[in-house]
Amino acid sequence: MSSVCIEVAVDSLPAALLASKAGAGRLELCASLDGGGVTPSLGLLAGVLEQVSLPVMVLVRPRSGDFVYGADERRVVQRDIRSLLGAGAAGVVVGALDAHGDLDFEAMRAWLDAAEGAPLTFHRAFDCTSEPLRTHGQLVELGVQRVLTSGGAARVIDGLPMLVTLASRVGSEGYGTILPAGGLRSQDVARVVDATGVREVHTSGRTENSTLLPGSGEYQGSRLPDPDELRAMAAELAALRKS
Repeated sequence: MSSVCIEVAVDSLPAALLASKAGAGRLELCASLDGGGVTPSLGLLAGVLEQVSLPVMVLVRPRSGDFVYGADERRVVQRDIRSLLGAGAAGVVVGALDAHGDLDFEAMRAWLDAAEGAPLTFHRAFDCTSEPLRTHGQLVELGVQRVLTSGGAARVIDGLPMLVTLASRVGSEGYGTILPAGGLRSQDVARVVDATGVREVHTSGRTENSTLLPGSGEYQGSRLPDPDELRAMAAELAALRKS
């Protein structure tokens, strides 16, 4: 079995540095991870790229809330994609639905054009789609590289049956590769990988033992990944590889 990449979601430079030292193979950079994540600043991306040698995917999400965007917001995302890729991002993480919970083709085509062939991940808006199997097929046809999903469940381990089905439907060119995400923990990662055959997983690495960045009261700092959790996840995957 080939090695499995652990992608870690981070929203600060300290979090990126910690994850890079604790077993991450790739980062997903955002801002305000506790609120579901939004587009980070160019300054944060530059700081991470200066100090971390890992590939950095960047979330491009103009606001929190739903994933239904008007023309103005779609253009904001389009501009951010170009700016972030121009600043050195390895790829972008985006997603858009229409009011019926179906894929927003107009937005996705525009964003794929803006990415100009750079890797593009469809984020967990996928888990809000009305028909996930149909949506996955549409993303494969569009040429979206990865789909971030819990299988429609609150926790990835509970969405395993859907993940197995989705993983079997990846396109011949690798489009629509499934990236399991959503409460993934070290005690579950081997089971998820073994059942689905995926070669990459996604986690924040945050646990009840995570360190908080300095702050107090309502300005309490964001949580950092738990390095012990990330190392345990890497160890579980290494053991699975040898089995």
